[in-house]
Amino acid sequence: MALGAASGAGAHAGQAPLHIVTAHLPPLVMAPGDKQPGALRELVDALCKRLGVVPDIEFMPWRRALYVAATTPNSAIFPVTRLPERERRYHWLAPLYEENYIFMAHKGSDFDVHRPQGMTDKRIALLRGAAQSAILRELGFRRLVEASSIDEVHRFLLAGMADAVFGERAIIHRSLEMRGVEKDFHLGEPVRTTTAWLAGSRDIGEQEAARWRAAMAELVADGTQKRIFRQYGLA
Repeated sequence: MALGAASGAGAHAGQAPLHIVTAHLPPLVMAPGDKQPGALRELVDALCKRLGVVPDIEFMPWRRALYVAATTPNSAIFPVTRLPERERRYHWLAPLYEENYIFMAHKGSDFDVHRPQGMTDKRIALLRGAAQSAILRELGFRRLVEASSIDEVHRFLLAGMADAVFGERAIIHRSLEMRGVEKDFHLGEPVRTTTAWLAGSRDIGEQEAARWRAAMAELVADGTQKRIFRQYGLA
């Protein structure tokens, strides 16, 4: 049976809005004031509408967002990568997007984005608290330069504080596009593919989590997810 907004609203009548935390990660999530909300923000909005859930979305630095969602009842976070060390911190509500992680380096740099296995002594800039840290350490990188935002990651690279950047492909492409500097950088092929989720606080029960997963399956089946992704060049 379809999980329409009417049936979801009945289940949530009288409940407080779901506090959802996130960060500015264009084109996946765009801060208030941007022309578009971002592909995953639109997808999460569609999920909430399908379930009759009222979202209260708050933007904050990513590391803080991870902490808030793990410690605050009736809260959620997106887009968060599902890692073994995070498994018990959250209740995993819905898979949203396939992430592709790549290296980026300035042209003229001695960092070879096509042979990253030989670059493990280099300094790598990344978003603080993000899944990239665990992936990089698994790949043998130890000199990690963490930044509080995507803009700061880019500044660290330009300032010579890092030799390369490691991040999600769509986010890197949009960051370069917004600055008009695509021709100044080399981009590697994906070295790791993961899934970004909407994850909830542990007080959200399995029955409720199953409703979120079923609603997500509906959005995939009826083409809503693909339509949203196509608008952002992600499909």
